[in-house]
Amino acid sequence: MGFFDFLTEEIAIDLGTANTLIIHNDKVVVDSPSIVARDRISGKIIAVGKEANMMQGKTHENIKTIRPLKDGVIADFDASEKMINMFIKNIPALKKKWFPPALRMVICIPSGITEVEMRAVKESAERVNGKEVYLIHEPMAAAIGIGLDIMQPKGNMIVDIGGGTTEIAVIALGGIVCDKSVKIAGDVFTNDIIYYMRTQHNLYVGESTAENIKITIGSATEDLQTPPDDMSVQGRDLLTGKPKQVQISFREIAKALDKSILRVEDAVMETLSQTPPELAADIYNTGIYLAGGGSMLRGLDRRLSQKTDLPVYIAEDPLRAVVRGTGIALKNLERYKSILIK
Repeated sequence: MGFFDFLTEEIAIDLGTANTLIIHNDKVVVDSPSIVARDRISGKIIAVGKEANMMQGKTHENIKTIRPLKDGVIADFDASEKMINMFIKNIPALKKKWFPPALRMVICIPSGITEVEMRAVKESAERVNGKEVYLIHEPMAAAIGIGLDIMQPKGNMIVDIGGGTTEIAVIALGGIVCDKSVKIAGDVFTNDIIYYMRTQHNLYVGESTAENIKITIGSATEDLQTPPDDMSVQGRDLLTGKPKQVQISFREIAKALDKSILRVEDAVMETLSQTPPELAADIYNTGIYLAGGGSMLRGLDRRLSQKTDLPVYIAEDPLRAVVRGTGIALKNLERYKSILIK
């Protein structure tokens, strides 16, 4: 190993449906939307990340924006590989190198993933020069990132609401005791908003606008202690075909998201009901930890808390909890060897 250690760089990747984050040398060096723009004629990738995100919904027929990941797994192998490759090439510290270094990487994957999907992630990584590739389950990474000691014989419950999947897991002794992965997460919330605007306001809004509504005034309940201001939304009127603007309040968004949030609640309840009694006792004391972008939905913590009668805590910087955990696992490979998938 000795000599090659000098040439090997270590990176931790959270390859998400909505955002991809990369940690290198304990710093988050990439935090970009998981989206690429491809030229239809030449097949070349013309933009990735934030740049491609700005093109979304505004392209002509020669440009196509692709989100290579769907429901937490790779849907477009070629695009995902090119995307990872461009992200890695954009890491400032690796740009200075004369030749691309060998990479030791840890990548996190959803817990409900199949063998084939797992191999797709691994192969993508190996083709961008990954010499040692480890995989880690998302709820595990989230737990480490939140700062829990997962090796203890204590039960902890993690709910990680990402873009494509919501991962719910009870973790003890460095393993997942029971878990559930449901495909209701940020993307579904966004589509709920599009549908609601369409049916209630006859207003057709694009994905980026709906996403913006979700972030600006999105809510999980109709009674918030500090409600956000109303928001004006622009789109196309479905009756006249003219562009128009409407005012909407957080209460409307709470109505729009209600059904999907109910399904997340049900999944949490189901996971709790499968938990062994000793761990259930631990969880009664420790509560539930929320991570992922979806946990920033206003009032979601309170709503889950009322449903489960348990304290619910949101990780600080929930968007980065998973990648932080992945980075910690990468630095302490020996300690976390047992939970990494080679």
